Amino acid sequence: MVSISLKDGSKRDYPEGISLLEVAKNISSKLAKNAVVAVFNDELTDLNAEINEDGILEIIDFSDDRAKKVYRHSSAHVMAQAVKRLWPDSKLAIGPAIEKGFYYDFDSEHTFTPEDFKLIEEEMNRIIAADYPIIRKELPRDEAIEFFAKDTEDYKVELIQDLPEDAVISTYQQGEFIDLCAGPHVPSTGKLKALKLMSLAGAYWRGSEANPMLQRIYATSFPKKTMLDDYLYKLEEAKKRDHRRLGKELGLFVVLDEGPGFPFFLPKGMILRNELESFWREEHQKAGYQEVRTPMILNRELWERSGHWDHYKENMYFTKIDEEDYAVKPMNCPGGILVYKQNLHSYKELPMRIGEMGLVHRHEMSGVLHGLMRVRAFTQDDAHIFMLPEQIIDELKGVIDLIDRFYSLFGFSYHVELSTKPEKAMGSDEIWDMATNALKKALDEKGLDYLINEGDGAFYGPKIDFHLQDSLDRTWQCGTIQLDFQMPEKFDLTYVGEDGEKHRPVMIHRVVYGSIERFIGILIEHFAGAFPTWLAPVQVRVLPITDRHQEYAAKVVAELEEAGIRTETDNRSEKIGYKIREGQMQKIPYLLIVGDKESETGSVAVRHRKQGDQGAVLLADFIKSIKQEIKEKSTNTGN
Repeated sequence: MVSISLKDGSKRDYPEGISLLEVAKNISSKLAKNAVVAVFNDELTDLNAEINEDGILEIIDFSDDRAKKVYRHSSAHVMAQAVKRLWPDSKLAIGPAIEKGFYYDFDSEHTFTPEDFKLIEEEMNRIIAADYPIIRKELPRDEAIEFFAKDTEDYKVELIQDLPEDAVISTYQQGEFIDLCAGPHVPSTGKLKALKLMSLAGAYWRGSEANPMLQRIYATSFPKKTMLDDYLYKLEEAKKRDHRRLGKELGLFVVLDEGPGFPFFLPKGMILRNELESFWREEHQKAGYQEVRTPMILNRELWERSGHWDHYKENMYFTKIDEEDYAVKPMNCPGGILVYKQNLHSYKELPMRIGEMGLVHRHEMSGVLHGLMRVRAFTQDDAHIFMLPEQIIDELKGVIDLIDRFYSLFGFSYHVELSTKPEKAMGSDEIWDMATNALKKALDEKGLDYLINEGDGAFYGPKIDFHLQDSLDRTWQCGTIQLDFQMPEKFDLTYVGEDGEKHRPVMIHRVVYGSIERFIGILIEHFAGAFPTWLAPVQVRVLPITDRHQEYAAKVVAELEEAGIRTETDNRSEKIGYKIREGQMQKIPYLLIVGDKESETGSVAVRHRKQGDQGAVLLADFIKSIKQEIKEKSTNTGN
């Protein structure tokens, strides 16, 4: 017998040789039905695997990211099997799961086109309907090479030859199809349900231009058709919401050939940007931050001292001034540190919170530039907190609360990830452990769940990253909190303690928006350009029905502007229906139609972007209402 411990703490005994799938069925038929893969003694394991030892078992379904990868990698095998059936001379390369789907690379005489997708999908569905068991088999290295060489699967042979001579090679078989694979996989092809081939691309074998060009087929799969339909809908919606298109249509920003990666903000884009910055300043002032501004270009010696010269040089821009080396800042922290160093500080002054809207430049390859999402120049809403060691936890919790206030305002949910010491890092393991444990404690005390990313911290300290989720369920990494014991040491930062002696402060680096530019790009797509009234570049457009109503329209505009409401008028000699459609296309929150009746009664006919015709109201009442909406920064007026 073997003893199996389950996630709920219970234990069950089973005969040796029982499969994990049989265990799942014994626990619950629903659990077995939804199961994708098992985690046995902390290792992802095939549900078909037989167990002969005691262990800790977790059965996971598609909701778990680990299971998604297994599900989609199994889908890739089914796609490869279908292609081999349809074009038997095609050679197989690799077929991994990726975010939101999978792909497979083929070397084939047949040139794949989108017209082939239906044919491949139909064959995949036949393989799924056959419900072939997916069976793992291990072979000695030489035997595996011989097996794949026999079928002229040259790429598989090359992969095996790169493995150690004593390696045991695993393969997976479903029906007549056998593929080289480490696994694990779903128990049978029938576990797979809804799939869709998405696109084609070329890809060099192993990413090298010296190797053959392969044909890559991208696809995705889900356990329910409703999930696939929802994904495809959101994909189409994302295209409509592309911030690059909307940014141009709404007059917010452009990126020109004269400055690749350096966005130009247009007048309406600057209104949006200034509103975000004003809100940032208000909230930070309430939270006890002081704002500073530091130079964009600083001497090489500073960057050597900070460690950026050794750890970040490939991402930096350089210049010479008076025959000395200078660098354009890629980060604001060294400048913030110099601000702290301008005075001798007492323990009574700490914590000291210094904020900066700092323009930074980072060298990005042209191939990764993408609208506002990936640029070469951007403004970080940085802040650096200098504090006593005993203040660390409270300050971390304060930053977490501040970030939560910002994201909640815009309607974003988020998840948190904690990144630990990277391979290339400054400082001792002891200091890193101290900093990492402090971040964990702050998160635990706030009751936040978090994932741990081993080895993904900054070179000077561990960090907490906030990944916000937008209206299309996409995630974006924005806010960051980094705890740093290294920079205060490198820059000899001190404060005078209660004992009259000098001591070393601890430092937090943190951003909320992350990059103002990128955050604006995210907001454009999140709201589809239909910003809440408080953020909208134009909050009201006044539409006179005919030319004779323009005088009253001008009076309405003047009163709205006097009340601080961003207003414009459409005096074109067009039909009112056309003007309304134009206003809706520009995603203006409120359109005010004025004609004879409105002129006589001092009213306006209100058309709300989302709720439609609201009827006529007195202008004074409308002004009172919209001012309250703006003051509350309501997000209920989205698209």
